[in-house]
Amino acid sequence: MDLPGPRRNVAPMTLHLIKLCVGIERVEDLRERQQARLDDKKANGEPPELLHITRMTPRRQDELLDGGSLYWVIKLSTRVRQRIIGLRPYSDRRGVKRCAIVLDPKLVLTVPKRRRPFQGWRYLKPQDAPDDLPNSRTKAGAHIPPELRAELMELGLL
Repeated sequence: MDLPGPRRNVAPMTLHLIKLCVGIERVEDLRERQQARLDDKKANGEPPELLHITRMTPRRQDELLDGGSLYWVIKLSTRVRQRIIGLRPYSDRRGVKRCAIVLDPKLVLTVPKRRRPFQGWRYLKPQDAPDDLPNSRTKAGAHIPPELRAELMELGLL
């Protein structure tokens, strides 16, 4: 009887990151800040990439690049995510090595989910990630601003 050997060529399982969005009050603030960064890069002749620089480099890169997203916690609730499209080494102005998380500029609103404060980023398993908000508006809440709608959904009122 042959015993199975080590597993090879196993497809990675998708994994996400979650991070506090410090200094941001609303999803629209995040959108504006990121757009300003892209505009600055374009004006300086740099590639229009959206980078989030972090001190630590994720070790589980294959899983993150297999459809993973960065989920942003705004005002103690997960509100929005962005697909991770790359991870690469980065050195700051003083030469300190960092990690650049390359993000898709498209912001995807999520069902709000309360989170306690934490430092840095954390891995987030797909089963623990909040669902995306539906693109089509339902009759309930069709004319409610997105931030208020998200709060009402979080309270279970929509």
